[in-house]
Amino acid sequence: MNTERTRAIVLRRTNYGEADRILQLLTPLGRRSVMARGVRKEKSRLAGGIELFAVCDVVMTKGKGDLSILTSARLVHFYRHIMEDYDRMEFCYEAMRHAATASETVDEPEWFDVLSEVLMALDAKTIPLALTKTWFYLHHSALLGRELSLTHDIAGAPLEKEARYQYDVSESGLRKSPSGELSAAHITLLRLISVKPLSVLVQIGGTEAVVGDCLMVARQHAAL
Repeated sequence: MNTERTRAIVLRRTNYGEADRILQLLTPLGRRSVMARGVRKEKSRLAGGIELFAVCDVVMTKGKGDLSILTSARLVHFYRHIMEDYDRMEFCYEAMRHAATASETVDEPEWFDVLSEVLMALDAKTIPLALTKTWFYLHHSALLGRELSLTHDIAGAPLEKEARYQYDVSESGLRKSPSGELSAAHITLLRLISVKPLSVLVQIGGTEAVVGDCLMVARQHAAL
């Protein structure tokens, strides 16, 4: 009997039969589909451990095909503050939906890390929502093999500190343009977002003036 114990984030919950649910999970081991038997019964011991907007500790036993059986579930951290802000909650659903779709194509353990970081940031009201969105879009693109180049423009020339740039949708990169909205400050922030966790980025001052344009670029590049 093959058993896995791991951390997990619930992406989807689908009712099945009279009392069961099929769950789609992101884990450090990759994406998993599990059957939670009897979880919709009033006294189920599994129910409290498979909340949305949470990191859980789960135990799964190999079942038939790709569907495992959930035998144990415990909440590790429930990010309850997300539900107190509609915009943050709405984006959390969006990020979960995109992570679910993308992990079907590219099943990488790093999806768990990305979504864990987003949950943490959305729960912390000190981290601006625009910064969290930009971070997610850039890392989403990178995991799908479409990392935004922040060293060279679409012509292959190194980015210049004194030049201005705009995002070229057709070429999926930065184009040099005298009237471009992107300055060295924008590119510096985008570079930091691509390599630093949000808990570090929030400590950097002066990002408010440029993060909106950075979000626009990241969203366009992710094409979501």
